[in-house]
Amino acid sequence: MTTLDPIQVFRTEAAELFEQIESGLLDLLHDLTDQDQIDAVFRGLHTLKGSGAMFGFEALAAFTHHCETAFDRVRKGEVPATSELVAAVLEAQDHMQALVENPHGVQGNVGERLLARLHAAVGAGGDSGVLTHLPTQSTADKPSTTRSATWEIRFRLPVNAMANGTNPLGLLDELAELGECEIVADTSTVPLLEVLNPSDLHLGWTVRLTTEQPQSAIDDVFIFVMDDMEIDVREIKAAVVTAPIVPEPLAETKKAAVEPKGNKTAENVRVPAERLDELMDRVGELVIAQSRLSQLAGGSADILLRSVSEDVERLSGELRDTMMVLRMVPIAQLFGRFRRLIHDLARETGKQIELETEGESTEVDKAVIERLADPLIHLVRNSCDHGLEKSDERIAAGKPAKGRITLVARQSGGDVTITIRDDGRGIDRQRVRAKAEASGLLAANAQVSDQDLLQMIFQPGFSTAAEVTNLSGRGVGMDVVKKSVEALRGTINIVSEPGVGSEISLAIPLTLAIIDGLLVRVGNGCYVIPLPAVEECLELSPEDDIRSRGRSFISLRESLVPFIRLRELFHTGTAPGEFQKVVVVSTGSERVGLVVDQIIGDHQTVIKAMSKLHHDVATFSGATILGDGNVALILDVAHLVTAGQQQEAQLRAAG
Repeated sequence: MTTLDPIQVFRTEAAELFEQIESGLLDLLHDLTDQDQIDAVFRGLHTLKGSGAMFGFEALAAFTHHCETAFDRVRKGEVPATSELVAAVLEAQDHMQALVENPHGVQGNVGERLLARLHAAVGAGGDSGVLTHLPTQSTADKPSTTRSATWEIRFRLPVNAMANGTNPLGLLDELAELGECEIVADTSTVPLLEVLNPSDLHLGWTVRLTTEQPQSAIDDVFIFVMDDMEIDVREIKAAVVTAPIVPEPLAETKKAAVEPKGNKTAENVRVPAERLDELMDRVGELVIAQSRLSQLAGGSADILLRSVSEDVERLSGELRDTMMVLRMVPIAQLFGRFRRLIHDLARETGKQIELETEGESTEVDKAVIERLADPLIHLVRNSCDHGLEKSDERIAAGKPAKGRITLVARQSGGDVTITIRDDGRGIDRQRVRAKAEASGLLAANAQVSDQDLLQMIFQPGFSTAAEVTNLSGRGVGMDVVKKSVEALRGTINIVSEPGVGSEISLAIPLTLAIIDGLLVRVGNGCYVIPLPAVEECLELSPEDDIRSRGRSFISLRESLVPFIRLRELFHTGTAPGEFQKVVVVSTGSERVGLVVDQIIGDHQTVIKAMSKLHHDVATFSGATILGDGNVALILDVAHLVTAGQQQEAQLRAAG
């Protein structure tokens, strides 16, 4: 049995809290008076501080306490929320993350500098009566008035509260610390002993509390469990103080709300990513074994063996589909990281920048998400620095003062296309050409297509920046983008219009593990074409084959589609088959036909990476193991479509 490391569990939960806090802070920038966002940020900071102290992260708890105090004053209306305060807490959050990862590391005077900025932000947002220093004790623990009041608090926790680690006695102790209180338990919903589950909580409580603390102090006692519990807090008159407390059952309508939440623990299970990867490897091996079984059954007359083979094939396919769903995550997880990046870049460059996202619900393999993060960061930084103009330049050009970066994700067949679009100045082709000629990448006056010229920006060491800044100018980053995308078997396309903006599109496979493929034979070798890219299959008669020599076009519903003879491309040295087939494949709006000797059928393809020796072979994106133990190469459809389109352009140019 594996024992979870409690420190690692806290770090995982802290990462989720940091995401919630950051999201709340960035949402707050759109409306600095949004009380819901202010409360959400405060709760996140409060939870982080409490959990950190519980797990021994004292430095984190002490530092977070100051940010919590600042937002406590904001939510109480003592000081307004400002963009300076949001920026200060965002920067402070980076320090908190460092304290989580390395609680005993030497942080120097970073913490003091951040607290000074936080103090300045809180002081700048208030009036002349604002404190000149941040208090060391939360204002939530101090009475806002000396008036004593009596409160009646009736609450009931979820049935599974104790199983989730909530101790109701701790909550009652915290209430008792606020003042004089009288506590009565409500046992009206406790079941009979023979059906009682000792881990379930069936008690409710009625507490009469006399305190000088405000209601917010009472609310803070329940801040960790507020969302899942029933609670009623009322201030009562002094005349009622001496009246005996008679616990009343909570309303029947509320009682029903507790029951469904009793099963909440079964809804989500946190599983380490490496376990999913290991399970995916096992499923891949199972698919290969099933392919071998199917091949054996196909050559046998045993009806029982064929029946078992079909059942195993069906079950392995369902298991594969289920496994793939487990690995798929919404691309919103990736896009969400760029909200903070855009905020920081806007402050660093002095530009007004807004971020728009589309297609956040598009799902991609988690491995693809992880490997796309760095390339997209480079592209977004490049768009903000090189693409977008400063506000005065934009206004002079008749554009809105605020520049826009748009991230779009859409699924197309077995690929996902991610587009980074800006409405800036566009790419200066003259400057790119001059830099390429100066670097020896392009001969003077050489003829080159517009797309090839734009692709120059991905060359190592290439930069058109006039000066080196923190964001760009060193010629690194864009070449890393190209290598990373190619490592994912993806392609990059650039469209840029001077004065209008630029658009960079990345076409990436949805998954890097298992795909449905079309198994074909070319010469004596077998190859796999990714099935989502296949549009249709046609027969190429010997007459059409002879007629198309030198042209390589096929008429398909009143349009000409170029095709590539894979037998010639692969130099098989074999004669063409009597009944050749044309497999029409596409990427986006571009189509090309692939001439093969035989279509064998569909094949569940477990993708294996090419060796370093074959890494530069652009025609293939990977390999797979067939049922008979032979290896079949997986065709890179995007590369073949590009080659086909280039062939078409050359033939059209030749007339």
